[in-house]
Amino acid sequence: MISTKEGTKNYSKAGIIKGRMSIPRMFVLAVMAGMFIALAGVASTTATVSIKEASIARLVAALIFPAGLSMVIINGTELFTGNNLMIISVLNRKEKVREMFRNWIVVYIGNFAGSLMVTGLCTLGNVYALFDNQLAASVISTAVTKCNLSFTEAFIKAILCNILVCFAVLMTMMSDTLPGKIAALYLPIMVFVICGFEHSVANMSYISGGLFADMAYGNVGVDTTGLTWFNFLISNMVPVTLGNIVGGCATGIACWYTNIHRID
Repeated sequence: MISTKEGTKNYSKAGIIKGRMSIPRMFVLAVMAGMFIALAGVASTTATVSIKEASIARLVAALIFPAGLSMVIINGTELFTGNNLMIISVLNRKEKVREMFRNWIVVYIGNFAGSLMVTGLCTLGNVYALFDNQLAASVISTAVTKCNLSFTEAFIKAILCNILVCFAVLMTMMSDTLPGKIAALYLPIMVFVICGFEHSVANMSYISGGLFADMAYGNVGVDTTGLTWFNFLISNMVPVTLGNIVGGCATGIACWYTNIHRID
């Protein structure tokens, strides 16, 4: 393991590469990342379907969901929330603001495409029909809850979420081994899932999966009030995306200031 200072410097270098990557390569890597996060979401939801105690179910989901970021990191793919740390490269004057924004936009769209690909295939393959449609009911219930969050609640939960996600990503930069990287990211991601914080890329699959399941199987006994594409894209994704950016950039700025910036 290396120091936080060296890890921050490593991310600054990585951010330069991310910003200057070709758009086609960036997009494909972003689609892959969206798929990894969506698959982890499906797995964690499936594992908790029959658990009646909510706190235990949340813990089990938290033990499984870090597999998503593990696949993202190990395969070198592009995740919007983690890439909010590119502010470090900008503050270090190694990257231009427009390169950072270009990356964010392309990666966000790619993550969305990958998420929809997974939830669409899960719907077509009747994955949500598992356990006599109990999985569909769980997926729909989660989507309804997220679509009915207030702007303030979604925004604040998203800030807290991406502080943890970005520290998880930074901590992976402190190890040169795959086991070390996975161990570094595991606990912060576990904490954000247990606390029920809001992650924009995860929500791309959680809510689209609920919408698709509702279309395919009906509401399966769940009150679907508020579960609409408008509430998905506007009421949830807008505040959660903004909150993730605030949390991620705040983390990047703090790490840059304490580890790279020199005060004369």
